[in-house]
Amino acid sequence: MFKREKDSSIWAFLPVTILTAVFCCVLWGSASPAIKIAYELFKIPADDTASRLMLAGARFTIAGVMTILFGSLLVRKVLIPKASSLKSIAILALVQTIGQYYFFFMSLANTSGVRGSLINASGNFLAVLFAVYIFRLEKMTLKKILGCIIGFLGIIIVFGGGSSLLAGEPITFAGEGAMLVAATFYAASGCLIKIFSRDENPVILSGYQFFVGGIALFIVGKLMGGSLVFYSTGCALNLLYMGFISAGAYTMWGVLLKYNPVSRVSILGFINPIMGVVLSALFLGEYSQAFSPSSFLALLLVSAGIVIVNINLKKT
Repeated sequence: MFKREKDSSIWAFLPVTILTAVFCCVLWGSASPAIKIAYELFKIPADDTASRLMLAGARFTIAGVMTILFGSLLVRKVLIPKASSLKSIAILALVQTIGQYYFFFMSLANTSGVRGSLINASGNFLAVLFAVYIFRLEKMTLKKILGCIIGFLGIIIVFGGGSSLLAGEPITFAGEGAMLVAATFYAASGCLIKIFSRDENPVILSGYQFFVGGIALFIVGKLMGGSLVFYSTGCALNLLYMGFISAGAYTMWGVLLKYNPVSRVSILGFINPIMGVVLSALFLGEYSQAFSPSSFLALLLVSAGIVIVNINLKKT
C-alpha cells in the first residue's frame, strides 16, 4: 500500500513521516500541562515571576544541551556553530526563547491548558502574515487568506466570541493576552529561523539559542530573587521531560523537513492544538472545558485553518 524509493530515506516513507509528526505534536501538545504540573511540583505561585523565569531557564538550558547532543548523534559529529552565526543565535535566543517563553510561562500561570493551547495555535496564522508583510518571504494567496480567516475565527471563539472579545471580559493580559504575545514571538522566530537557516544548520541554531536563552532566563530570574527548589524526584523528572519536549520535537521535526516536502510535514501541524487540548483534559482534569461545544468548534476551525494554509493543492 505504501511504497518508497529504494534510495530514499526511511524518514520519507509516509507512515513513518506521519507517526513521527504525531510524536512531535504529542510532545508539543504536552507542554502546557507539563508546565502547569511543574508549577505545582515546584510550588511556584502565579505571582512569582522570578521563579517562573528560573524554571523556564532551566528547561531551555537542558533543551539546548539535548538538542545539540541529538543533532550531533544524527550527523555523527559535534555540532559547533560558525562564528558568523553567533549574531543569529543571539537574536533567536532573544525572540524565540526569552521573548516567547517569558509570556508563555506567564500565561499558563493564569489561564487553563486548553485555552492556552488553542490561543498558542494562532502563531501559525501570524507566521503567515509576518512572512508575507514583514519579512517578505512569501506571497499572499487566496488559500492563505482563507486559512488565516478560519483559524482566527477559532481563536475568537476561544476568547468567548466576537461580542465578548470586544467587551474584553474573558481576557486578561497575564493569561490569554500573554499567550497571544507568545504566539507573536513564535511567528517572528519562525521567519527568522527560515532566514538564518540559509547559512547555518537549523538544529545548530535551535540548540544553541535554547541554551543561550535558557541561561539568560535563569540568571535574570535568580537576580530578581527567584528560587527553584526540588521538593521531590518528580521535580527533576518533570524538568528533564520539559527539556526533552523542545529538544526531541524540534530535532525530529527538522529531520522530517530534511527528507520530505515542507508542505507534507507542515500540514501535519494541525495535530498540535488537538494534542494540547486532549492532553490538558487528561492530565489537568479540564474535561468540561476541553469537550465543550465552543472548544470543539474552536479546535475544528483552528485545525482546519492550519491544514488550508499548508496544503499544497497542486500536489494534492
